[in-house]
Amino acid sequence: MSDFIVGLTGGIGSGKSAAAARFTEHGIAAIDADVAAREVVEPGQPALAAIAERFGPDVLLANGELNRAKLREIIFNNAEHKTWLESLLHPLIRQRIADFLQAATSPYALLVSPLLVESNQKEMVDNVVVVDVPEAVQLERTMARDGNTEQLVRNIMAAQATREQRSAAANFVIDNSADLASLYLQVDDIHRQLLLLAEA
Repeated sequence: MSDFIVGLTGGIGSGKSAAAARFTEHGIAAIDADVAAREVVEPGQPALAAIAERFGPDVLLANGELNRAKLREIIFNNAEHKTWLESLLHPLIRQRIADFLQAATSPYALLVSPLLVESNQKEMVDNVVVVDVPEAVQLERTMARDGNTEQLVRNIMAAQATREQRSAAANFVIDNSADLASLYLQVDDIHRQLLLLAEA
């Protein structure tokens, strides 16, 4: 088990995935909270049945999988629905993450989570790395990547911590407003520092 856990976070469209991929190139075990969140709502999982029961068959695709776009639309327009969904899923996601981190054997392990600062997942980590970009860049990248409307992206951003809140929680900040080479250099430098912290 890795005794030292590092949280990696950033707003939507900040480049968390690219940063996480670079850490894993250094042999660091990483779990993505988004992946864990998808796994707990796969067909056959109790959580998916509960979601379909509450929101109706429209939240399921023809193949029985969760219709994420439909569910996102429902919860970002209704605070009560969002609260219900979070109370269902967050404990399941947390357990899946804890199991993975328990099994990790790299010098430190990485928890990649867009909601690390907002959720109780921050309690699971020893250090926090934040990938930061200006909000205008978040908007542009996310709209281009997902084909979402500007309003939907703004709604998602509004539900996440602010840049200031994330920076306040950070032990390390990666500025990802430049190119991939710049991102990699920063990750490599932070990785070296984290290795020293993990050995301490």
